[in-house]
Amino acid sequence: MPDVFAEFQGIERVLLSMAFVFVAAAVSRWQSADLEKDLGIAALRSFVQLIAIGYVLELVFEMDVPLFTVAILLVMITIGGRTSGKRAVNTPNGVLIAWLAIGIGSGLTIGLLVALGVFAFVPKDIIPIGGMIVGTSMTTATLVITRLSSDFRGQRDQIESKLALGATSRQASLTQFQRVIVSAMTPIIDTTKTVGLIKLPGAMTGMILAGASPLEAVQLQIIVMYMLVGAATFTGLVAAWLTYRQFFSPAHQLVLG
Repeated sequence: MPDVFAEFQGIERVLLSMAFVFVAAAVSRWQSADLEKDLGIAALRSFVQLIAIGYVLELVFEMDVPLFTVAILLVMITIGGRTSGKRAVNTPNGVLIAWLAIGIGSGLTIGLLVALGVFAFVPKDIIPIGGMIVGTSMTTATLVITRLSSDFRGQRDQIESKLALGATSRQASLTQFQRVIVSAMTPIIDTTKTVGLIKLPGAMTGMILAGASPLEAVQLQIIVMYMLVGAATFTGLVAAWLTYRQFFSPAHQLVLG
């Protein structure tokens, strides 16, 4: 009976929190922003998706089969690559580049965490941190691919002038390459600098709300922040290199299609 009551309490809290969605919809209607439909769909989709993944994860955690863990990670990477790639409309093979960048960046980060013994390869550890890593990698890949493509097109004359003077494609695009890496890394660096001062991040907040001690939560959050820096670095470099390769021919000519 106590468990049933606790479950009812959880559902009741979720339903009460929906008041914020209704407030947002009311504001949208008041200001004629026409976002009510999108808000409703977003709220419904998030509810259904999270409940569904909750049941799936509960089953996977109980079974503890490595193959299922890998399968879920691959699904995350595939969805992330497709989502990121759809933004790269001006980049040839954008979806493939995004998928490879996210896959390599996430794979290296997770592989290092397991190899170094930071986390064991068990579903309850790997799937949650994998989701955070893939999410960060997706954001980084989108930023790098779209920004580098835009820079190549917007600064075509500058790049072609360097090529005409005998520079290789790598030398001619070095400024754009470096700039996009800085842009990709700056948000995660700034977040790492200010963590604990401006906000308490999700992993730490979740542990505290779940009853863990603040020091335990802090320890996990530090690991999370450092692993996300690694994921952004790996993904950003792979995405930038693969994107750069799409815009130059073997003869070091700028190809914009």
